Amino acid sequence: MSYDFTTVLDRRGKDALALDALGSGSGFAPAAPKEGFDIIPMWVADMNFPAFPAITDAIIRRAQHPVYGYFSPSQDYYDAIIRWHRDRHGVTGLEPAHIGYENGVLGGVVSALNVFCSRGDRVLVHSPTYVGFTGSLSNCGYRIVHSPLTVDSGGVWRMDYEDMERKLAGQQIHAAILCSPHNPCGRVWEHWELERAMELYAKYDVSVISDEIWSDLVLPGFQHIPTQTISQDARRRTVALYAPSKTFNLAGLVGSYHVAYDRRLQDRLKKESSLSHYNEMNVLSMHALIAAYSPEGERWTNELCQVLEGNIDYACGYIRSHFPGVWTARPQGTYMLFLDCARWCEEHGRTIEQVLKAGWDVGVAWQDGRPFHGPCHIRMNLALPLSRVQEAFRRLSQYVFC
Repeated sequence: MSYDFTTVLDRRGKDALALDALGSGSGFAPAAPKEGFDIIPMWVADMNFPAFPAITDAIIRRAQHPVYGYFSPSQDYYDAIIRWHRDRHGVTGLEPAHIGYENGVLGGVVSALNVFCSRGDRVLVHSPTYVGFTGSLSNCGYRIVHSPLTVDSGGVWRMDYEDMERKLAGQQIHAAILCSPHNPCGRVWEHWELERAMELYAKYDVSVISDEIWSDLVLPGFQHIPTQTISQDARRRTVALYAPSKTFNLAGLVGSYHVAYDRRLQDRLKKESSLSHYNEMNVLSMHALIAAYSPEGERWTNELCQVLEGNIDYACGYIRSHFPGVWTARPQGTYMLFLDCARWCEEHGRTIEQVLKAGWDVGVAWQDGRPFHGPCHIRMNLALPLSRVQEAFRRLSQYVFC
């Protein structure tokens, strides 16, 4: 490895929600651990690895110039995005006019829904569901219609196309959200799966918002397929949302963007995003993106994916051999596990609340999966040095699943 994915960072006092929120009683943050146990942050979907060093260097260089006035996105910004999507995902024909800034992916989701729908409209979303979709859609007055993913005989999460069509046909749905790769299940959708979904959306004239923030974090052996590349119709009816934040651990800098190819859609998105007068880029986040979306940044990302694969292999193997009754699909992308504890809880007479609390007590700060529509589930972040993943599972074996 050319880069550091082994150092255990001390994030205390460094603006880290993953640690600072524990025990706060707000939202669904884990409880603080008991005396004698340090925190292993495995809930918030950010990473516990140092950022790609060129990003830090770029921010410092720009910060050393003592003027931070008004600015417009540079040509280098657009060129970096276009080059990244071409080299990493095989996208052709992407131009600056197709790219629009968003303060965050969820903000972009809401802006796109406001273009496609009226408040109160139904929106099709797969479940398990990223909790951010639930919160932002509900907060903005949209009604979520869940289409549950199913697990096939090989233990792979799949879309239920019959259920999707039944709901699209009967509930006056005009928009759908596609999470690709899927959070929290970790699926990297294959071409035929996306093609079949987009055929349904075309049949019922449903506009699509494709959240592809995890698109760079795909494990070796799998390939992210941008939804807009499925067909000319998919290119026309889809708004795709991206950010370097998941890939490069930049969520605190803020800086997402949408891709829309249809001219009319571009104009309406630009107008909708402008209405708050808050949707403006940060100059440091622009320079961070340019540094991240470089050939060397791609090499760093490839090393990161190898590290994540090792962590996932370790965790899934440990669960199989040490925690009978706990099940998880091996993720194909992202760095999240979605643990199904239903059989273990039934066999041991425990509730999911008790399991969660037992982990929190010993510093394993994992996340309640029920807000993600997993009835007896736990979401678990594996983007930590392997030594910390190993310690977390040692504690779970000794104190929780015992």
